[in-house]
Amino acid sequence: MTKSGGRGANGLPGLAPPKPIPLKDRASLVFVERARLDVLDGAFVAVNSDGTRTQIPVGGLAGIMLEPGARISHAAVSLAARVGTLITWIGEGGVRLYSAGQPGGARSDKLLWQARIALDDAARLRVVRKMYAMRFGEDAPSRRSIDQLRGIEGVRVRESYALLAKQYGVDWKRRRYDPANWEAGDTPNRCLSAATACLHGLTEAAVLAAGYAPAIGFLHSGKPLSFVYDIADLFKLETVVPEAFRIAGQAAKGKLDMSPDRAVRLACRDAFRKSGLLNRIIPAIDEVLSAGELARPEAPPEAMPKAFDDPQSGDAGHRG
Repeated sequence: MTKSGGRGANGLPGLAPPKPIPLKDRASLVFVERARLDVLDGAFVAVNSDGTRTQIPVGGLAGIMLEPGARISHAAVSLAARVGTLITWIGEGGVRLYSAGQPGGARSDKLLWQARIALDDAARLRVVRKMYAMRFGEDAPSRRSIDQLRGIEGVRVRESYALLAKQYGVDWKRRRYDPANWEAGDTPNRCLSAATACLHGLTEAAVLAAGYAPAIGFLHSGKPLSFVYDIADLFKLETVVPEAFRIAGQAAKGKLDMSPDRAVRLACRDAFRKSGLLNRIIPAIDEVLSAGELARPEAPPEAMPKAFDDPQSGDAGHRG
């Protein structure tokens, strides 16, 4: 095979500049633990402790989640950023997120629109009511504040947990876990935490790829991932929560041939693929924010025009 002697935009000899694949066409997530991620011979690879390599198709993934024991090189982070793949550093089982390498953020119009809606009390309430309707398939109760709707949603979610626990034969008490001590939680709570972490990672990748800010939430607020929680909740009860309780039920009956955490991740991966979740998240974000009924902000008159056209593939928000 003949190779060019020049260097692509990624700095690697003979390789064409990578262009982001649209998020809806990607696989969901890969978890990496106790391995070193690097770019070797032009390929994104995980190098195990015994020196063996596992190639990872980084451009075809929504995100890579690095668990304790994982390390990543500058070259690997750079390549992931160029192809628009989110890198996150997480705690054991994904129960905590420590940092994230942002693949999006290349444009500000959507971010400003999101912030404008969040700062308008009436628009924010309309968005929260829309999220309620999308989540439960019915209009939110009238004349309720955001705090009241948050309480109503909490009750409905707890009822859903109880019903799923009964369906799968799980001894369920309540949602409880210690982020600082993963092993302290019971199996159902650990399964639910692992499942939720998978969904949050996928949703954050979509939020960033679309050019929105994870911290500017509507129902949730005051957290670095408030908007991620808002959007993930739209799909939580139909995707990962049933899988978490199903796996917990299997674990209680001794029917698992692997750890419950790993079984949950595999089940979530299959649920994401089956439901076509990646193809739904970004349109759902736009639908939710459109309910605020505020126009997208126009560019200020003093804004500089584009110096040159820069066509690219991928989703709006990816860096070129």
